[in-house]
Amino acid sequence: MTSMTPLWLDRPRATHPTLTAPASYDVVVVGAGIVGILTGLLMARSGRRVAVLEARQVGDGTTGHTTAKVSLLQGTRLSRILRTNGPSVVRDYVTANQEGQAWLRDFCKVHDVAYQERPAYTYATSRPGELRVRAELSVAGLAGLDATWEETTELPYPVRGAVRLADQMQLHPMELMDALVAQLVAEGGELFEGSRLTDLSDRDGKVTLTTEQTNVTAAHVILATGQPVLRRHGFFARLHPQRSYAAALRSPWVPEGMYLSADSPNRSVRSLPVAGGDELLLVGGNGHITGRAASEAARVEDLVGWARSTFGGEVTHTWSAQDQATVSGLPYVGRMLPGNDAVWVATGFDKWGLAAAPAAALMVTKSLFAEDGAGERPPWHRAFSSWTPREVAGVGRAAQFNVGVGVEMVKDVARRQWRDAEHAEPTLRGICTHLGGSVRWNDAERSWDCPLHGSRFDTDGSVLEGPAVCGLRKL
Repeated sequence: MTSMTPLWLDRPRATHPTLTAPASYDVVVVGAGIVGILTGLLMARSGRRVAVLEARQVGDGTTGHTTAKVSLLQGTRLSRILRTNGPSVVRDYVTANQEGQAWLRDFCKVHDVAYQERPAYTYATSRPGELRVRAELSVAGLAGLDATWEETTELPYPVRGAVRLADQMQLHPMELMDALVAQLVAEGGELFEGSRLTDLSDRDGKVTLTTEQTNVTAAHVILATGQPVLRRHGFFARLHPQRSYAAALRSPWVPEGMYLSADSPNRSVRSLPVAGGDELLLVGGNGHITGRAASEAARVEDLVGWARSTFGGEVTHTWSAQDQATVSGLPYVGRMLPGNDAVWVATGFDKWGLAAAPAAALMVTKSLFAEDGAGERPPWHRAFSSWTPREVAGVGRAAQFNVGVGVEMVKDVARRQWRDAEHAEPTLRGICTHLGGSVRWNDAERSWDCPLHGSRFDTDGSVLEGPAVCGLRKL
């Protein structure tokens, strides 16, 4: 098996300084993924003094590990959203994504970022999958999307039908990020890497952020870190951390469209143009809750085996991504605590953050202006709100999320010894520093993953991602 390095990050990368001295800003954005960089850019364009803080390097989180489809057809997500939300909220969600996709398309055209227009498909290979796909077609029409039913596809295996939506986008996420970072800096925004947030306090209308090197103050803070870091206001209990896998192949077959199955195990398929006029095949799938797979390596091997046997070709890269699902099925973008406009969050994009990121950044920027009396929230804001009455409808699903967490904690009480000690640095204690879960060895990525809320740690104990801000303790 190839090393777990994302195709997108296997390239020369610019570096940015670490924030080492105290500073003060109007807005500090924590997290330099697509949502964080876009939010920083829009804030800078609005005249705010902005800094973006990144614990590692730009794009090291979900953005650099995505399959990079910018689509309004998102598997069967619209019909899932409809289960706990009204039709008008689903339409608002689609409208927000339409605005986000249009913003990205315009940005790419103006700044010469390559992208490809492709039809998107959600397809089925089984009778249950067909029922889900037909339901998605119905909800897509209800939401105003011009989707169609297709009996056959170009895929080299039989399907029971597919929903098709024309004129969607695919791109190279780090080429997009390079252009966005350049614009952030050109607009006066500042970007700091290697600057991990470790604490945050909100007093007297000013937020103080503590990093590993210094303190920073700001009027407003936006946490765009995937799952919000720290333990504030229980967002970790309303989110579901998921890992999924991807591979790139030099294959004799590549698709014209972008495909996602409605069956389990889920399968994602798209092409990627590369230098010389060739194209790679990108496949994805085999997702699971972070830290709860018997073997992550087996998941990767299963995906690669399926790709080789179905399409043929040589694997060039394999990688994995982490994203967050929410109780309501919709993103959480807004105040971290109702009534307090000092700390904001942007999370819960459930693998579709590229289309939603511009909308999330726009919503936070406009909402802050609205608080100052200089603007108003976008009309679709309720589909992206961090706290709404729809959370009541999602209580059952929240309970299901946390039943799983409770089960894992009970297991850990009975198994406090480090089960995978043969992999461990002998001086490390295998207890997650977020809420005390017993971390488990990820045999694909050689990391320690927490099955409670998705914090992940490197072999030396340092934090990779998730809500934890401190590394594994030394014995």
